[in-house]
Amino acid sequence: MIQTITIDIINDKAMRLLEDLELLQLIRVRKEKTPTPTNGLKSYKGAMSKQSIADIDTQLNQLRNEWE
Repeated sequence: MIQTITIDIINDKAMRLLEDLELLQLIRVRKEKTPTPTNGLKSYKGAMSKQSIADIDTQLNQLRNEWE
C-alpha cells in the first residue's frame, strides 16, 4: 500500500531522519519545487502609478467616508 503525504520541513534534522528512512527503503523522498511567495509579487511590479501622498490621503478619506 502506498500513501502520499506532504510534509513541510522546518528543521534540517527532520530531513536527515527522512533520508535515513529512505536508505532503509521504508519511504521514498521526492523533492518538489514550491514557488516562494515573492515569485508571485514580481508580476505586480510597476502595476501602480506613482502618486503623491496628498492624493493617496484624499482617496483613502473618500473610501472611508463611503463606508460610513
